[in-house]
Amino acid sequence: MKYPWIDEYLQNKPGVTKDLQQDWNWVRYHIGGKMFAAVCLDDHDQPYYITLKLEPSEGDFLRAQYSDIVPGYYMNKMHWNSIKPDGAVPDELLKDLLDKSYGLVLHGLSKKKQKEILSGAESAPAKQ
Repeated sequence: MKYPWIDEYLQNKPGVTKDLQQDWNWVRYHIGGKMFAAVCLDDHDQPYYITLKLEPSEGDFLRAQYSDIVPGYYMNKMHWNSIKPDGAVPDELLKDLLDKSYGLVLHGLSKKKQKEILSGAESAPAKQ
């Protein structure tokens, strides 16, 4: 995979949890119990898609710009997008898209839940 930093990058975000959905062989990343990203693994546990949520208009725009960004694999094709892990999407763009997906899902949570997640992050010691 071209993006070996992805797991650490996502787990360093406030309130993120990670699990393995064994039936699908997906490593899923959640905020407040809601998935915002997944690394989809093949039968040899190698990534074949990175799936994340975007505003529909942005997803459409990016799919037109990058052949390595496709409608969400096994997801709602309007809101979810999948990125080929060995493609031509630049690291900085992928980080930006992961940040946007995290933000979309975080802001879809109740204000109380958002405050719990963000205040918990502020009181946690800084990661180095």
